[in-house]
Amino acid sequence: MSELELLKISSILSSHTTSRTYKSIELFAGAGGMALGMEKAGIEHALLNNFDRYATETLKKNRPQWNVIHGDIAKIDFTPYKGIDLLTGGFPCQAFSYAGKKMGMEDTRGTLFYEFARALHESEPKVFLAENVKGLKSHDGGRTLQTMVDVFESMGYKILEPTVLKGIHYNVPQKRERIFIIGIKKEYASKVTFQWPKESEKIYTLKDALKKGELFDCDVPLSDGQLYPEKKKKVLDLVSAGGYWRDLPLNIQKEYMMKSFYLGGGKTGIARRISWNEPCLTLTCAPAQKQTERCHPDETRPFQVREYARIQTFPDEWIFEGSLSNQYKQIGNAVPVNLSYALGTSLVKILDDISELENASL
Repeated sequence: MSELELLKISSILSSHTTSRTYKSIELFAGAGGMALGMEKAGIEHALLNNFDRYATETLKKNRPQWNVIHGDIAKIDFTPYKGIDLLTGGFPCQAFSYAGKKMGMEDTRGTLFYEFARALHESEPKVFLAENVKGLKSHDGGRTLQTMVDVFESMGYKILEPTVLKGIHYNVPQKRERIFIIGIKKEYASKVTFQWPKESEKIYTLKDALKKGELFDCDVPLSDGQLYPEKKKKVLDLVSAGGYWRDLPLNIQKEYMMKSFYLGGGKTGIARRISWNEPCLTLTCAPAQKQTERCHPDETRPFQVREYARIQTFPDEWIFEGSLSNQYKQIGNAVPVNLSYALGTSLVKILDDISELENASL
């Protein structure tokens, strides 16, 4: 039996990690990267919310059985879901005004964090997972993150140390990092232990994402994609796979980088052509935008939509709705499916432990 066949069998077996059924609410669900990984881990979605119309259409197109609510989160009543197993969501990183405030939940009113906290307060899940950009850890000197932790703890949750996970350690062929905050209801927290998912031994590369192999059983299908403006294409034609702006002739470096040429820092993502034998740099929401180029290794063009999706470990059958730019935005904003799946398996394990505690007390 081939290595690919063994991996598929292992994936099928590990997708059914529990005999119990756990239900979740997902907020700011986007195109479904988080939701799809959680589903694969065995978690059922009772409600998903999105404000972006095209992302909502993407979810409904691929999972018509999901209860997807489009629109303003502030208008949703979460009390009917009181006692649900899990709440997840990636709210935007927003600053708060600290002057003269105690920074309780009400002090964050008007932000999307407040709406996440309100959903948590109304639904009272056993466990919750919040995710955000890595920069949240240092945002406003760390005060933004500490405020969030304080609010969560005031609502009756034990907050684990916020942790940055790297996608490359969880079968994602991309150097993507996200911060995750996990909270456990205090009545359970002293009796159960959450284990962060174990890092995988293998680091997958762009070749693993786009070619037939362990991650996917066929080469990436052709799809639509943006193109570089002619001026940018002529510059990137001069960059070999694995190279970036510093590999250009000096006169072209200065012309292309302009004032940035004289600033410090490596700026290694500029005029960058990804090699087949390395993980991709973090995808952005617009593949042709200046100073975040992610050029195809062989052709001088950005990655196409299906290539973008593969780098985020979406399955080929997952369809993205909206314009080409909107599809890129949805994919670029997503939590990689395989990273979400790894987290989902850890969440299922702690929910199993909580369920055993509840059964023992009956």
